[in-house]
Amino acid sequence: MKKFFLPFVLALFVFTMQAQDINLLPPEKTGGKPFFETINERRSERTFMKREMPLQTLSNLLWVANGFNRPDKRTAPTGSNKQEMELYVVCDTGVYFYDAKQHLLKFIAQGDFKVALGQSHISNYAAVSIIMVADLDKSSIESARMSAGYISQNIYLFAASEELGTVARGSFNQNDLPKVLQLKSNQAVILAQPVGYLK
Repeated sequence: MKKFFLPFVLALFVFTMQAQDINLLPPEKTGGKPFFETINERRSERTFMKREMPLQTLSNLLWVANGFNRPDKRTAPTGSNKQEMELYVVCDTGVYFYDAKQHLLKFIAQGDFKVALGQSHISNYAAVSIIMVADLDKSSIESARMSAGYISQNIYLFAASEELGTVARGSFNQNDLPKVLQLKSNQAVILAQPVGYLK
């Protein structure tokens, strides 16, 4: 009875832990490859090895992508500092909103929702997929697309520096993904960008 009970309790504990906010670690703001070496190694990759991303790496990735590097300014620029872009994270266990100000992942839903990302040969193997979402009350769709490009390049450069793979994707399930992310009517998905470990 004891042999059965302990794994059951541990499994329940892990399940419960997944269904809540995740406190990210402080981002590491030094290190990485030299700039020109990083630029030289920037590329799109679509083939990943199934492997979880350590919390420190995820923390660094999200901060580099669109975190705050000054009290009221972010690592990626936006037109007139509208800051209309927010990030969501889809992983094997659920969906989260990246609260950049608090450097925190806010729990949205538990489960495997990668089918909404489409292109299962990519999304099923990436460690995480970063979803770029625009608040269209703050900015036009054209400006949001430009802002998403800046965020995407930050992710590309981080991936090249950390020997990860990534690819920007404008193709996803237009009907299901906004529902999975629980978006409001003024929010629109602009890009999806899986990040993972190369084979």
